[in-house]
Amino acid sequence: METPNLPAIRALRPAKNKGRIVGQKRPLKPKHVWAIRVRLELAENHRDLALFNLAIDSKLRGCDLVKMKVVDVMASGQIKERASVLQSKTQKPVRFEISEGTRASLEKWMQDPLMVGSAHLWPGRFHERLHISTRQYARIVRDWVTSIGLEASAYGTHSMRRTKVTQIYKKTGNLRAVQLLLGHTKMDSTVRYLGVELEDALAIAEAIEI
Repeated sequence: METPNLPAIRALRPAKNKGRIVGQKRPLKPKHVWAIRVRLELAENHRDLALFNLAIDSKLRGCDLVKMKVVDVMASGQIKERASVLQSKTQKPVRFEISEGTRASLEKWMQDPLMVGSAHLWPGRFHERLHISTRQYARIVRDWVTSIGLEASAYGTHSMRRTKVTQIYKKTGNLRAVQLLLGHTKMDSTVRYLGVELEDALAIAEAIEI
């Protein structure tokens, strides 16, 4: 009697995300934002401070943030109060405000020797790279969050995008405003992005006593 050829049994490889927090990245809380800002200011890290502040204000995806140019935020030698960037994902422009603190950090960064002759806001270290990569930006964000004791796997570049709009929604409940600020084409995307349904349901449940 012939022995049937059974498939070889292979040991399962451990999952790449084993031990990591997966799913939607958390937004930073206001106390986290200020803690990171203070550390960057004390370190006199002008580039990272300007990058951090603009990431919060612009609410842009990492791929759009790293490709920003000087002309996107500056006109006639002054930092704009509002700017507009064409989103690579939707090919539609999105407008955002540049707060006073962000303008001040951008002005200081513009005076850095590394910015001389650069058309991009975040120039790469090597000549073949016009600007920092999204992977480099992700590493920078990881360094920011770990510097204040946060779990790196719980936060990412999308945490920067979500931080300000989360606070806007909590204070105003205005989903349409958040949709416009994020540049979403559909309201459903904004609802899922903020986790609105769960938050609203919990808030309603907490307000009802039986």
